[in-house]
Amino acid sequence: MRPKRHRPVRRWLVVLCVLTLLAGCAGKETLIKSEPPPAATTAPSPAAPSSSAPSSSASSQPSGGEASTEPGGRKVLPIPDVEPEGFREPPPGIGLERYLGQEVDWTSCQGGTECAEIAVPLDHADPDGQAITLALRRARTSGTSRGTIFVNPGGPGGSGWSMVGQYAGGLFGYDVIGWDPRGVGRSTPVQCQNGADLDAYYDLDSTPDDVAEEKAMDEGNRAFAESCLAGSGRLLEHVSTVETVTDLDLMRQLVGDEKLHYLGYSYGTEIGAVYAQLFGQNVGHLVLDSAVNITDDDSVIQSQGFDRALGNFAEWCAAGNCSLGDDRSAVINSVTELWADLEAEPLPVGRRQLTQSLAVLGTLVPLYQDEGAWPYLAQALEAARAGDGEMLLGFADSYNERGSDGRYGQMLYGFNAVRCLDEADDGVEGAKRQAAEDAKKSPIFGANSGADLVCPMWPVAAREPVGKITGPEVTEPILVIGTTGDSATPYEYAQSMASQLRTGVLLTFEGEGHGAFGGGNACLDGAVRDYFVNDRPPPEGTRCS
Repeated sequence: MRPKRHRPVRRWLVVLCVLTLLAGCAGKETLIKSEPPPAATTAPSPAAPSSSAPSSSASSQPSGGEASTEPGGRKVLPIPDVEPEGFREPPPGIGLERYLGQEVDWTSCQGGTECAEIAVPLDHADPDGQAITLALRRARTSGTSRGTIFVNPGGPGGSGWSMVGQYAGGLFGYDVIGWDPRGVGRSTPVQCQNGADLDAYYDLDSTPDDVAEEKAMDEGNRAFAESCLAGSGRLLEHVSTVETVTDLDLMRQLVGDEKLHYLGYSYGTEIGAVYAQLFGQNVGHLVLDSAVNITDDDSVIQSQGFDRALGNFAEWCAAGNCSLGDDRSAVINSVTELWADLEAEPLPVGRRQLTQSLAVLGTLVPLYQDEGAWPYLAQALEAARAGDGEMLLGFADSYNERGSDGRYGQMLYGFNAVRCLDEADDGVEGAKRQAAEDAKKSPIFGANSGADLVCPMWPVAAREPVGKITGPEVTEPILVIGTTGDSATPYEYAQSMASQLRTGVLLTFEGEGHGAFGGGNACLDGAVRDYFVNDRPPPEGTRCS
């Protein structure tokens, strides 16, 4: 979630190992909730040939220096002539075969892994045109490999390259490959404003109370979006989920696997579900953990998951574990009163300040974790109420990838570029109406996050939607994992994904936090192992606790 900028019920960034303060994580693994594209009248064919590429469906950008306006009100601007890092010539040959024939040159990399770069078409419908670069990282298994498990930690914007470090020695006898999707990290990256400009952007009031604050929010979001176009050029037209999925099938072929084996978290479950829709005949074992909402049903919104998580924290807190209140309501009131006070008067933290927007963000960061993070959240909130906002601001900074030098990581850029290309919007006024509706459903985080104005200001046209995602009629079982106390992707999303996918099988983890597999639960981890090793998904209705 990025509550100042994004439609909070649908697009919130998720971080698993977000702070060394919380868990001493060696690396940052990032998961993001994604909203699926709206349903189309006609869905694509459920089984596209593995060597084919989806047609480019992005609206044409205006030429001749003229801007155009999309039906929802998005102002689409001319594409500048810039080449982001990683633009390259395509491999020798003709058409898509030139990419299928390239050699993957693996070299020794950090932590005993191997790294490589490959070329993929900027536009899969124009394989003889511009190429871009994808960065891959592989952890080899010892002995004979069963094949490759591709992994994605979420996003849009999460680094699969970084994620591979935890799989030294492979996984269940498989090699593991993580990659930074197009537009992300070490692959050809989207670039936008940074430093002091981004500080000012995050300092904007996400819940404006007057005309001046509303104008500042509008102008800040527009400036941010236009900086991404200036830094990224035509790359912004080609970072959609469909294109990432097509890249994934190309990688499957390059490593020589007949079927795709895949583990995806959060937004990574959308990648897996869309893959099953477009390349269903190539599906091997897919594990989709912390499933996103791929339906048209918005009866449960994402911010409700965070409201639930804060409620669970409040009950723990009131049981003698903190000084924020003696019962659930009192604890929640202490938190929301802190936010209100900060909106009226931000708290100085060195040369910076803890604003209401950054405090809301800092509060939800530990809620991505399980109960083990709750003491840190209590400590940060108690300190802020006493006038020390350093810890709560540190949570927000870690989430935003802000370094001690004032520079930010690239995740925010890829996150917005993908989601705003994947989905159309209803303009600024539509975003404000949506925020008002969300506040009624989610009176804590929804009411304190404001309108998502990034995509209404985005300068690139949205793509046509994928359509209803069901996967093909005949394929391998797809394992969908949901956690009952998941803050970022409410459990109902996993239920609906497993139901909508024709071969979906739901595995339930009764617990807190976002992301279940790999957390040490013997029941759940064993079920996933059995699925990958013995082709045996757990019986429908299996619950682990």
